[in-house]
Amino acid sequence: MMKTAFSIVFSLITSILFAQIQTGKASFYADKFEGRPTASGEKYKHSKLTAAHKTLPFGTKVRVTNLGNSKSVEVVINDRGPYVDDRVIDLSKSAAEKLGFVNQGLADVKVEVVDAGDGKTSDTPRPIGNVTIEEKEFYSFEVERSKPSGFGVQIATYQELVNLMRLTDNLKKSYQKKVTVQVKVLNGVKYYALVLGQFPSRSKAEQFRASVKGKFPDAFIVEFGRL
Repeated sequence: MMKTAFSIVFSLITSILFAQIQTGKASFYADKFEGRPTASGEKYKHSKLTAAHKTLPFGTKVRVTNLGNSKSVEVVINDRGPYVDDRVIDLSKSAAEKLGFVNQGLADVKVEVVDAGDGKTSDTPRPIGNVTIEEKEFYSFEVERSKPSGFGVQIATYQELVNLMRLTDNLKKSYQKKVTVQVKVLNGVKYYALVLGQFPSRSKAEQFRASVKGKFPDAFIVEFGRL
């Protein structure tokens, strides 16, 4: 069991990867998100130059260029999303204004990493070799293989160990449901899907999915026996 746990954690750490350049569509936060906490713990403020990305570590600075008018802006990643297939980044409203696409809603953009950052949120990180940890941030967990049954609701997919751990901790506290991590390999890269709950029927899972739809609009039902 110890070897299994070690191999899973080692695999999680070594698979923290991200692309240096991406192209795709950008969207921006609706006004209703003002003041709400982001995945990093920071509160969203439309006046700050921040953004949500699916995989880039928190604290990463990226340059976003509107391919339609060549305007650029640099933003810091502090949230996760957007969870729509053709979108690569979700910008704060002030960033979208600088890129000149608020009236259009979407823009074709290029995203370039300017500074990989250190993944920090509010505390000062302490580098140890090639690993960065947060001061005063600790997690206690047990890793074991499981064979879940029934249905669950997939909330999100991550590459980064720290974000997976943070979200798992938050989900357990918020919903009091069991969290299952499914390991997926796509194009040779490992991803970790967080599935919340183990429900005896699809209808029960659908009721729960509907209750979290506001926070996780792209959550969907999975049947464990078919994973």
